[in-house]
Amino acid sequence: MGRPRGFDEVAVLDASVKLFRVHGLADTTTEQLCEAAGVRRSSLYNTFVSKDELFVRSLDRSVSVAREHQGAVLTDPDLSGKERLAALFALILDEEIEARNEGHAAGCMIAASRMAPDIGAREPRVQRILDRFLDDQLSLIAGAVRAGRLDGTLRADVSPHEASLMIVSAIFGIRVLAQAGTAPSGLHGIAKLSLDSLRA
Repeated sequence: MGRPRGFDEVAVLDASVKLFRVHGLADTTTEQLCEAAGVRRSSLYNTFVSKDELFVRSLDRSVSVAREHQGAVLTDPDLSGKERLAALFALILDEEIEARNEGHAAGCMIAASRMAPDIGAREPRVQRILDRFLDDQLSLIAGAVRAGRLDGTLRADVSPHEASLMIVSAIFGIRVLAQAGTAPSGLHGIAKLSLDSLRA
């Protein structure tokens, strides 16, 4: 049986991402997913087969959106290397502050999934999706660092690889501290210190 007319698969995935990022795989119920997506249980499972499959597809969707948004700022030719990194941190901070304003602090399904290693052990595709995103993210950040070294906005002696690892660490730290209730001013401070350490 085909999907009902009007079934928007992307909208269902986006609604599912918001639930999975807060509750995780185990604690997100089918009823919550159906209500958030505005679909019937039969329609949900006709398309996605199982909650596990919906989780994998939702994570893949979350990764695709993050890669697109982060890639856009990290490769923007109109921005200096330093400005590209500042724009990346602004994206992350906006996500966490928006999540906080919605009544919770979990702005990223990717980070939440990374901090639940049992999911990757249960479903190898999850680990592959997360690892591929990390590789892409590190590569994009390293490219921005190289651009900053060339345009003089970032230190010439900084290693693009080490800098990208530090920035990803700072991003994960911001995510975790946001969930722990750290005020936005504190999160902004972490981003500023990270950028200042690379500034020329």
